[in-house]
Amino acid sequence: MSPRLERSGLVVAVDGPSGSGKSSTARGVADRLGLAYLDTGAMYRAMTWALLQRGTDLSDPGAIARDAEHVTVTSGTDPLAPTIEVDGHDVSGPIRGVDVTSNVSLVAAVPRVRELLVQRQRETVDAGSDGIVVEGRDIGSVVLPDAPVKVFLVADPAARAARRAAELGGIDAAATEADLARRDTIDSTRAASPLAKAPDAVEVDGTHLTLDEVVDTIVALVDDVTRAGAP
Repeated sequence: MSPRLERSGLVVAVDGPSGSGKSSTARGVADRLGLAYLDTGAMYRAMTWALLQRGTDLSDPGAIARDAEHVTVTSGTDPLAPTIEVDGHDVSGPIRGVDVTSNVSLVAAVPRVRELLVQRQRETVDAGSDGIVVEGRDIGSVVLPDAPVKVFLVADPAARAARRAAELGGIDAAATEADLARRDTIDSTRAASPLAKAPDAVEVDGTHLTLDEVVDTIVALVDDVTRAGAP
């Protein structure tokens, strides 16, 4: 039986803080195993971009909740060419800008935003049949608590800051580390679906591992689950 058929319907949840390497890792795992891929963080970024474009007051949770009702976020699931659209328009570039990065945690903390996007995330998972790798901050704990493979990916603050600074074009790593700490606090203390490690998640520390080594580690976990569930 082919690996794709053996893993049909499998859900792999990859959670962790900003800069831990979730996106590259999740795409690598999905590509290696022939699974679909969903970047839920990009969905919150897309919502943030849309609200910024609308001029929504992001200091007002009520305004965020009201305006979010009128935004449609659509994600592609190809790990080699992931897409993200707002109301039919490609926003994969703009959502990586500094304005979005600085405000996404505020938008993601609003319960109604999370309700809307979690519903879309579950619909995307349910629509697939070949299995999917889903990455975010609350996938294993809230969005897909029954996922058979749950990973919580971490890295030390300096490594996370260096990676994020490089992604953003070589900006100051110290300032980036301070911003990541600020976002960690917001993400971990928000009332709605805070960043948290699911009790049954396997923690993987990628600080001193290459991307391929992290992918290898998670693929091995998937293989273990696949073998355990085989008749």
